[in-house]
Amino acid sequence: MAKCDTRRGLEKTIGGDVAGELFTFEYCNAKLKGRPTLVKTKQSLSCFDQTLPVPQSRRAGQHELCCLTEKELPYWSANSEYIHKMPRKYPSDYTRKGDGDKIKRGELRKIAPKSEPPVAGSVKMRDNPPNTLFRKLYERGDLPLQMEHNGAKNSISWKIDVSKLDYHHYLPIFFDGIREKEDPYRFFAVKGVEDLLKAGKEKILPVIPQLIIPIKTALNTRDPTVMNITLQLLCKLVHSNQQVGQLLVPYYRQLLPVLNIFKDDIPNIGDSIDYAQQKKTCTGELVQQTLELFETYGGEDAFINMKYMVPTYESCVNH
Repeated sequence: MAKCDTRRGLEKTIGGDVAGELFTFEYCNAKLKGRPTLVKTKQSLSCFDQTLPVPQSRRAGQHELCCLTEKELPYWSANSEYIHKMPRKYPSDYTRKGDGDKIKRGELRKIAPKSEPPVAGSVKMRDNPPNTLFRKLYERGDLPLQMEHNGAKNSISWKIDVSKLDYHHYLPIFFDGIREKEDPYRFFAVKGVEDLLKAGKEKILPVIPQLIIPIKTALNTRDPTVMNITLQLLCKLVHSNQQVGQLLVPYYRQLLPVLNIFKDDIPNIGDSIDYAQQKKTCTGELVQQTLELFETYGGEDAFINMKYMVPTYESCVNH
């Protein structure tokens, strides 16, 4: 009974039009509040031009190496431990004549610098160049879709029946485009993934291994906007078929390390009202919801593998 209640609660939170909500929030931020969230890259140019090529050295989610000099490296001390060197002192850092009276009166306080290791930057945003395969095929006209404007929310008009598409070809392409941050690329990619997952049923299962790399790349950007969209689509992917959750268990080593970093990324606002959960912009809440969904639909081995990658996760299913 506890497992059934957990599934019913998760099903209520999963529903919703992700692409439509993005369009609505962007309109409110840009037109009403005057604070647009979408930033156009230099390579995008106008809507009539193709995106300029990006150097091959730029990769999405690329890790920046921490370049330290020999003086910044820790040294092995006499106490049998590594210690980071103290910063060099200059003549102005030492106490001079007359400073004693100032210190007694509280006019002069010199705080000794602490020896600390460099910042790791685990939550720092990484590069996300506009070089997705989805953008390239959309600009070339190889995707069978077009925009359909109806009322407050737009939708996609497919030129072919969605259930008859080749999922091995199209589904990884649309998942590759979910890390886009410009419209119409982002809208088409997110809405296309939703439509494909809704009509896919059994066709989604053999394509799961091809979706891991695009999802991992989107998560590695460490961009909150991209991560929130990816987590919502991950929930829809698991909920599209009951067997998807079990097929994702072998790929937890690729998907869960980034979720472990952002699991507690929940702002402390005291007694104020937080609308981020309603707008699904709170990364920590989305990570918790995704992990609970993985455990609920992942089978018997899901919790053990999740606990190995996310040690602070607590089970939501009473066995």
